[in-house]
Amino acid sequence: MKILAFSDLHGDRQAARLIVEAGESADVVIGAGDFATRGEGALDTLEILRDCAKPVVLVHGNHDVPSEIALYCQDWEQGHYLHGSSVSIEGQPFFGLGGEIPLRGSNFWNVTETESKAAELLENCPQNAILITHTPPLGVADLQKNGEHEGSAAIRAAITNHEPKLLLCGHIHNAWGMQGRVGATGIHNLGPTINWFDM
Repeated sequence: MKILAFSDLHGDRQAARLIVEAGESADVVIGAGDFATRGEGALDTLEILRDCAKPVVLVHGNHDVPSEIALYCQDWEQGHYLHGSSVSIEGQPFFGLGGEIPLRGSNFWNVTETESKAAELLENCPQNAILITHTPPLGVADLQKNGEHEGSAAIRAAITNHEPKLLLCGHIHNAWGMQGRVGATGIHNLGPTINWFDM
């Protein structure tokens, strides 16, 4: 399975068009959140991504409005919005969890989950899934400019407990392009570029 993955478009239509074009060579396209900026503009990029001819798996970011993405995907046959839920494509399970975990910013538009709620939602992650989260796991691909790690402890624990094949995330812009491992699971902070994975 050939996967094209990205995160954090923040309304960048040109980046979305490049993803659609490259996605012709993919089996699955994955978007790890933040299609919008401060709650606005998600539909601008989703309308472009809808042109993907292949399945598109999405989670919301902390800048997105989850209900807006969920509603948009209801009549998008190839669009799969995940939050504490999974979908199987060609026999491969994908599990998604959106938002900032835990809360680190108090802006009115910031969409978050507590660590305890995230842990509860992650209990449903199938073994050997491809795990898509907006927030990175604590200590891997989560480094801020000030040297602090701002990932999620619940996501890191879920990797240990459920052993996903791969974890794809975004959120922390300083960590775009960073990667690492927890056990056998490869972890990649994507950013708004085209990232390829062969499974």
